[in-house]
Parts: sequence; structure tokens; C-alpha cells
Amino acid sequence: MTRAEPLLQIENLQVSFFLPGVEVPAVRGLDLVVGAGETVGLVGESGCGKSVTALSVLGLVGDPGRVKAGSIRLGGRELVGLAPRELRAVRGRQVGMVFQEPMTSLNPVFTVGYQLAEALTTHFDLSRQEVRDRCVGLLREVGIPAPEDRLGAYPAQLSGGLRQRVMIAMAVACRPRLLLADEPTTALDVTIQAQIMGLLARLRRELGMAVLLITHDLGLVAQNVGRVVVMYAGHAVEEAATADLFAEPLHPYTRGLLGSIPGAPGTRPGDRLRAIPGNVPHPTRVPSGCPFRDRCDLAVDACADTLPELEPKRPGHRARCLRVDRRV
Repeated sequence: MTRAEPLLQIENLQVSFFLPGVEVPAVRGLDLVVGAGETVGLVGESGCGKSVTALSVLGLVGDPGRVKAGSIRLGGRELVGLAPRELRAVRGRQVGMVFQEPMTSLNPVFTVGYQLAEALTTHFDLSRQEVRDRCVGLLREVGIPAPEDRLGAYPAQLSGGLRQRVMIAMAVACRPRLLLADEPTTALDVTIQAQIMGLLARLRRELGMAVLLITHDLGLVAQNVGRVVVMYAGHAVEEAATADLFAEPLHPYTRGLLGSIPGAPGTRPGDRLRAIPGNVPHPTRVPSGCPFRDRCDLAVDACADTLPELEPKRPGHRARCLRVDRRV
């Protein structure tokens, strides 16, 4: 049987920002696959290239940034190099995106109804009443009470949780095949976080969407995705099924991330959290070889010589490390 083609396939993606006299690489040869109906987590600290990856899919990396090399295919169709008009037909209709910080992503001078209607009128030929009915239905679908009244509200008149629901309603308005959710629960309390993630899971099931969940919250990942890709300094450093990653992380960076959260595998109540020393390197000062070596307790001289390949270390489990079988 021929294997079905992935819905989203990213190969050797390289994205840089070109400032006067200097190139700032943000994504450095990323490979990523999302299957139809699959939920994949893309995790890592701030500055690792997660959001830039998502923006690249939609062709939204603005000047001075650009996709320098690589391929992004959606259902087999190449997106890199598409004309602006063709990309506009993809945005919203085939790929929806929940952007970070709904208070700044929503336009404060337009009503919720206006901003919801924009995607519908861009992609569909609908009457004014049909647009209104669909907007009300979308707000009801994402659990916003009194949806008819909310159409005339401005973002500042809504709570953080309601603004996030409006962002999700906008992202799924055209029933896209793929949803990019970039930190969809940032700054929300844990109760609202659970509601938002439950809403995304329900919409994924009902609409048959694939979801790429971008987050630094590994607790969120553990409960909501089937497969995880860990990014560091613009590279994918580990990829595995969620259960396998949490049961036996192979890359020292992933172990560090897991060790820094309460209740991590292998920890006991009362254990001190283990912080990863140092910080993610500036994109122009990434060390040679393994980009994590300056923060890694297992680094040896060979780690500075060459960047390891992201290769299988266990069945279905890939890591970019020379010392996956070593422990501190």
C-alpha cells in the first residue's frame, strides 16, 4: 500500500532576518511533518524558532526576514514562492492560525463581528445576512455566551479567555485543513487553559483538522498532542510520540526541559527543580557543532566538531545527539 502524503511537509526550512551588515538565522534546516487529522506539538524555549516556523507556512515572515531555502508543501502543493494572491487564498481557507496575544492580534478599533466577517467575505460569496448568521454560529461554536450581542463588542470589552475564543473562531471560520495554534493559552489561568484546549480538541474532531500546537508548556503538550518535535536554536533536536518522549527523553535539552517542570518523570514530591544553565544563544552566536553544547553537562570535544544528524535512536524516536545513551 502506498503511504499517504502528509498534509504539511516542511523540508530543510531556513529562515533568516537580513539586517544591515548581518544575517540573523532564525530557523536552520528544519524538517517537520504533520499528517491529516494529527496533532503535533512544537516545543522549546523562547527564541528557538517556533513562531517563525508557523509564520513561514503562511508566508507571513515580513521584511527584513525571508525564507532563505527549503520547501513547505501543503497537501503536496509547494507554498514557498507562491504569488501573494495565491497565498491569500491559502490563508484562512486552507490554513488557519491562532496568533499569540489576542489583545494585540485582534484589531482594537474594529468590532468582533467585523473581524470575524472579514475571513468569510474574503473566501466565500455570501449575503450580509448569511455572513451574520455564520459569525453568530462561530461564536456559539467556540462557547461564547450571547453571541448575537458579542458581534458588536470591541476586543477591549472582552476577557482574555473570550478574546482567545474569538481568535479561534476566526481561525476556523473557513474550516481549514490545518490549524497553527501559537501559544493559544498564554496568560490564561489553568481553568481557562483547560477549556481552550478542550475546545481545540473538539473542533479538531468535528472538522477533521490537523493541529500544530506551538508552546513552551510541556504540561500542555503531555495531555493534548500525539507527537512532539523539540526545537533548539533553530534546529529540531528530538522527535517522538508524546508518551515515548516523556517516558524516555533522549536529548539532554529535552531532559532539561522535563526536569525543570514540577512532577516530571523520575522526580518525587519535594525534589528541587533542575534549571538548565545559561540561555538560548543569540542567533548570530550559535556555537559550532551541537548548538546545545555550551549548556550541556554531557558535552565532549566531539560535540564541537559537527552538527549531528536528526536520526533514529529508537523505533519512531529521533534525536540530534552523539551521547543519547549517557546520563549525568
